Amino acid sequence: MIKAISLTKSDFLQKVSNYEAHPEEWIFEGKKPCIVDFYAEWYAPSKKVSAILEEIAVEYAGQINIYKVNTEKEEDLTSALGIRSIPSLLFCPVDKRPQMARGTMSKLEFKKAIKEVLL
Repeated sequence: MIKAISLTKSDFLQKVSNYEAHPEEWIFEGKKPCIVDFYAEWYAPSKKVSAILEEIAVEYAGQINIYKVNTEKEEDLTSALGIRSIPSLLFCPVDKRPQMARGTMSKLEFKKAIKEVLL
């Protein structure tokens, strides 16, 4: 079954953006657009967003990648990206600058953002 993929800092550097090698500019490392969910396992709004993203991963399989980063385990990564609230969602198109959304989103809002930002 297709689902969201957990990322460590080293995974993020390889699959999303290597901000250590390119601190002055955003260079997307992926082949497909992606959403990165920065979450905490214990936080109810994060659980709600994670459940929606699991559905989105299935619906958009082959078109976009869905990644998730546990903010408590990956503090260096979340700090480097300036993540201060959860859930935070990083929408990464292939050839444009990424966009950050903070807080929960409905499935309809995700679909709209995917259409407008990623596809």
